[in-house]
Amino acid sequence: MARKSRWRKSIFLIALLAAVLTLFGVLRVRDFAQAPLQLPATAMVTVAKGDGLNRVLPKLRSAGITQGWDWQWKVLALQMQMAGRIHVGDYEFSDGTTPAGVLAKLASGDTARVKFTLVEGRSFRQMRTELATLSELDDDLTGKSDSEIMALLDRQGVHPEGRFLPDTYFVPKSGKRSDLLRQAAEAMDAALAESWNGRDSGLPLKSPEELLTLASIVEKETGKAEERPQIAGVFVRRLQKGMRLETDPTVIYGIGDGYDGNIRKKDLQTVTPYNTYRMHGLPPTPIAMPGRAALQAAAHPAPGDALFFVATGDGGHVFSATYEQHRKAVSTYQLKR
Repeated sequence: MARKSRWRKSIFLIALLAAVLTLFGVLRVRDFAQAPLQLPATAMVTVAKGDGLNRVLPKLRSAGITQGWDWQWKVLALQMQMAGRIHVGDYEFSDGTTPAGVLAKLASGDTARVKFTLVEGRSFRQMRTELATLSELDDDLTGKSDSEIMALLDRQGVHPEGRFLPDTYFVPKSGKRSDLLRQAAEAMDAALAESWNGRDSGLPLKSPEELLTLASIVEKETGKAEERPQIAGVFVRRLQKGMRLETDPTVIYGIGDGYDGNIRKKDLQTVTPYNTYRMHGLPPTPIAMPGRAALQAAAHPAPGDALFFVATGDGGHVFSATYEQHRKAVSTYQLKR
């Protein structure tokens, strides 16, 4: 009986010790979970595909998150039911974040991304200037020519103008500037294909590239969304009749860096591939980045008989079917007579 009593006492003591240790561990993990981390700067951690907590923990340590034992992180992860919930991406952690906050962010997929908005009507040159300000991303564009950049995007021999869809894009902070361009180029491929495949029949356009060029001119000619189909209709009818497009934005694009805000008589008389006052048909390339609305306008131009339009000074235009009507509109709105 004495031996049996001692055995029971030993079991009780072991169980008690285990309970005490468990309680101690729980308390330690609870305190650890809510203890603010002390970071000298923002910690950046990249979670790759297939990374679990065992792979993420060393990355946290390398990023400067050194507080706590690994077993505390693992117990905390169990308590938070983190199994299989860590998302791929870049994560930023600031001073004062708690371990519980770190794990919660990893599970939420709240990744650190760089935002870039490409505005309708921008030229490729303007877009390159704007991309150069994204200091967070790896710079793999500076020093490269336009053709080298297109080759980097696996688009050798493709002219860059108009090939990127205006929209807002996001790239992980561990990404490259070319990643943004790749997204925008693929988005334009899809938007252009949709517009071309759904276009009206009988348009004087031989290829998706010509639709893209027309859309870029429509984009530059008006800032009013409701006018885009009308503008497209004018240009389509002029093309059908063999008339010159006579659109200032193409002339300005052809002048390039020499444009100072004014189009002079000599500019209209100089023969260039982009001077639509001297050459027939569309220019050889787009002149800007058209948005979805401009693409749709080029694919579905408004019907009518207008062949001319003149700016009214408030962002809109007056449309005319005859040259005489157009001259009167020019006198009223441009010459102020």
